[in-house]
Amino acid sequence: MLSAIRIRLYPTGAQAAKLAVQFGCARFVWNHGLEASQTAYRETGKGLGYHALSTALPKLKQEMEWLKDADAQVLQQSLQNLAAAYEGFFAKRARYPRFKSKRGRQSIRYPQRVKLDGNRIYLPKVGWVRCVVHREIVGRIKSVTVSRNPSGRFHASILTEDDRPMSAVSTDGKAIGIDLGLTDFAVTSDGSKFSNPRHLARAEKNLKRKQRKLSRKVKGSRGRAKACRLLARAHERVADARKDYLHKLSRRIVNENQVIVVESLNVQGMARNRSLAKAISDVGWGEFTRQLAYKAEREGKAFVRVDRWYPSSKACSECGAIRDSLPLGVRRWECSCGAVHDRDINAARNIRAEGLRLLAGGMPASAGGGTVRRRTRETACAA
Repeated sequence: MLSAIRIRLYPTGAQAAKLAVQFGCARFVWNHGLEASQTAYRETGKGLGYHALSTALPKLKQEMEWLKDADAQVLQQSLQNLAAAYEGFFAKRARYPRFKSKRGRQSIRYPQRVKLDGNRIYLPKVGWVRCVVHREIVGRIKSVTVSRNPSGRFHASILTEDDRPMSAVSTDGKAIGIDLGLTDFAVTSDGSKFSNPRHLARAEKNLKRKQRKLSRKVKGSRGRAKACRLLARAHERVADARKDYLHKLSRRIVNENQVIVVESLNVQGMARNRSLAKAISDVGWGEFTRQLAYKAEREGKAFVRVDRWYPSSKACSECGAIRDSLPLGVRRWECSCGAVHDRDINAARNIRAEGLRLLAGGMPASAGGGTVRRRTRETACAA
């Protein structure tokens, strides 16, 4: 099993300067490789792979001797990351690689030769750096990614591999369906509702004030650099609060249930709604489902995604009848069978039922038994 643990680093001033050199050299090698690949494609119709770029790296280090101040494996890893970025682009998993800037988050990866000793970590070309290891690191270290965020904080993400086999997935136990929303962040099939903390909305006044101060600073001045750090730190507090909430909630749900069913949402598409884009981006649905997925996998519990076109809100969880329409403003509704539903709890129950049906080996279908994508108004009324 592969797992990653992120720890905080506290380098001295001299060590921070050495890390800055490593960041700069790795960034230069990435940008140089990207430019060389683009030039080769324009001239020959073919780009440059990792082998061609890594073969040219020794000559580049002779031309620019300051590249020797960085660890050689860090530079090679930068080219491997570029090759992986191209591979992801051609596989339509990611966007086209872009040139890296010295502003914003910086990172490098050490593929080996990193050692841990208590609250110290050894980084090649840097030395022993003080750190805070908040949990036991089990297994063999595969790689370490060192990063510096815009506020100046350093972290190390340690990827480890242990010999423990993956836990066998079991479906014996409590099953729960989760409906995600904006009014309530999550509503479960057993009737529990978890409020939406609205982290960004609560911090928006402070962020506006800091952004206004930044806009009044002279570009290139120390005052502007300080204002940038203060603004970045304010944004990081929002992100940290959101992550903390999502981790605690996902851990609670995984601990209390054996089967977890959620709806597959097109978050990127939903964020195109101008009225709800900020709220949807703030709530963190994608990160929440990602955390549920990997935590359930580690614990040997079943995690099921229900198709986004499944009419969980419009279907009656008692009789299976599907309404023609159900506007977002309608939070409670009554079915023709006499059942009165809370919109979100009813959706969570339908999601749970559909997830259990999928686990049993059936094909995705609506609560009424028909297909979902091409369901017409006439067939919906007949149901």
